[in-house]
Amino acid sequence: MSEIDERQAEEALEEAGCTHDCSTCQSKGSCSDPASFLEEPNEMSNIHKVIGVVSGKGGVGKSSVTSLLATNMKKRGHTVGILDADITGPSIPKAFGLTEKCFANEMGMFPVDTKMGIRTMSINNLLEEDTDPVVWRGPVIAGVVKQFWTDVIWGDVDYLFVDMPPGTGDVPLTVFQSLPVDGIVVVTSPQDLVSMVVSKAIKMAEMMNIPVIGLVENYSYIECPDCGTKISVFGESKVDAVGEEFGLDVLAKMPIDPELAKACDTGMVEFFENDWLDKAAEKIENM
Repeated sequence: MSEIDERQAEEALEEAGCTHDCSTCQSKGSCSDPASFLEEPNEMSNIHKVIGVVSGKGGVGKSSVTSLLATNMKKRGHTVGILDADITGPSIPKAFGLTEKCFANEMGMFPVDTKMGIRTMSINNLLEEDTDPVVWRGPVIAGVVKQFWTDVIWGDVDYLFVDMPPGTGDVPLTVFQSLPVDGIVVVTSPQDLVSMVVSKAIKMAEMMNIPVIGLVENYSYIECPDCGTKISVFGESKVDAVGEEFGLDVLAKMPIDPELAKACDTGMVEFFENDWLDKAAEKIENM
């Protein structure tokens, strides 16, 4: 552990009220075990794999990738769920055309199913109006995300995809510490600053001992409808170099497609036909 990591661990212990007197501590023997931070899911949930979809910055189409990945896995015959952890910018209900609200009883909250049967939970399933803003501080938002894991009755799920907010703040930290994340897919775009922001996401995952499944570059190009020429609107792709630098697979280079945007806007993303994320789905299946 580096000097910086040791200092961060020490600060975390102090915030937790550690007196360094292990003889009277209820957490004796487990305070340094990362697994001790994991939260138990609802007793009626049986989740086999948890896959985080992350990005170093906003606006790279992370929710679109999450939706397409979940749909791809559903079409392969798996039971799939999506936990929308982007509390202040939820996109999943809109992409799947979900307007109904979450039902709850004394056992917990029940996810809202899409037309194909993908189980979802988002803050917009709880708000009175979809346009109501969530004006909460970080710890409250992180607490809600944790409740989406502990209080939601997911049932038997093969793959639960977690649509993360961008960056490396409270919510990603909460997810990495509280949920048994089996791996993450990092979504990026073809811009010069991509190496820096991807590096931050990857290094955070390494610090939390979370495997990185691979990289997905969105907005990679647009294909001319007349001649089929691929035009790099945002500049030449940098993702291969980044993948080589970190020893990671490039799982997909997704184009700018107006039909995908239309499918998300009309709540029909699960019926959008594409094969862009087949390689990513195959690698997740073989984990």
